[in-house]
Amino acid sequence: LFQGANRNMRVLSSSLGFIYLSACVPASSAFHVGRSHSHAAVRTSSTFLSPRFATTAETDVDYAVPERYLSDHPKNNVPSHIAALVGRGLHEKSNHPLGIVNAKIKEYFEILEKEGGPHFDFFLGEDPIVTTKQCFDDLRIGPDHPGRSPSDTYYIDDQTLLRTHTSAHQSQHLSAGHECFLCAGDVYRRDEIDSSHYPAFHQLE
Repeated sequence: LFQGANRNMRVLSSSLGFIYLSACVPASSAFHVGRSHSHAAVRTSSTFLSPRFATTAETDVDYAVPERYLSDHPKNNVPSHIAALVGRGLHEKSNHPLGIVNAKIKEYFEILEKEGGPHFDFFLGEDPIVTTKQCFDDLRIGPDHPGRSPSDTYYIDDQTLLRTHTSAHQSQHLSAGHECFLCAGDVYRRDEIDSSHYPAFHQLE
């Protein structure tokens, strides 16, 4: 599986122990390379993830409602076709390539734990709407960083946006005391569509 997906995914590790996987899966479900520069989705029913490992957001909010992301706010730049992509939960479908990769990664970390490694929590269900503080400030992405530009990011209003990376949830999980965790979700950037870019894709870190 990983050999076949090697051209389409980027997995990076750091001395901090984070694993970062970025994959771009357009509506056609064909794999493309997701841009992984330094920069979560639906009500979760993790049928292929054990409850001990899968930790989901406790919410009754249905993220697959385009109206959540569309408004008359002057800073809102989310087009209707992008709003319609949010909340599909492709990474949670057991028969989807992303779901298969998700399950294989989960299995790998479970094996590590059985061999004496740390326990990892797995977050799948965070809200794809995050604040500028979560997405940028907490990650020390400065005010002049091009990633903050409306030409690169889908804004809901002045202070909220569609997350551009799953890293937007790092600070909340670290603050809650989680030291070992994986976070997966759909992310959104205003990329021009070409052979290796699509404005909606998925990350796991």
